[in-house]
Amino acid sequence: MRIELLVVADCPHESVAAGVLTTALSDIGLGSLGFTVTVIESQHDAELRHFIGSPTICVDGADVFPQPERPAAIACRRYPGRTGAPALRELRQALKRAAALSTAQ
Repeated sequence: MRIELLVVADCPHESVAAGVLTTALSDIGLGSLGFTVTVIESQHDAELRHFIGSPTICVDGADVFPQPERPAAIACRRYPGRTGAPALRELRQALKRAAALSTAQ
């Protein structure tokens, strides 16, 4: 299972998202997996990754909060209830779903 935090350069929410992701992984017993931070540098890169805004959390290349109707963009991403990072509870649930899919494959 490969976990990535996708961001744009100088994303003001990168550190908050990284902290929430670290806590969520630890809370669900996956803290040892860690994650990589990938900087999306161009619109072309955003389109290749279907990156809809920074920060985005992916497991095995898939956005854990998919919004297929939104276009790829070099932009800030908004999450419900918070301005720049997903809520811990929702992220835990999304990571559990992604982990179940990853082990099923």
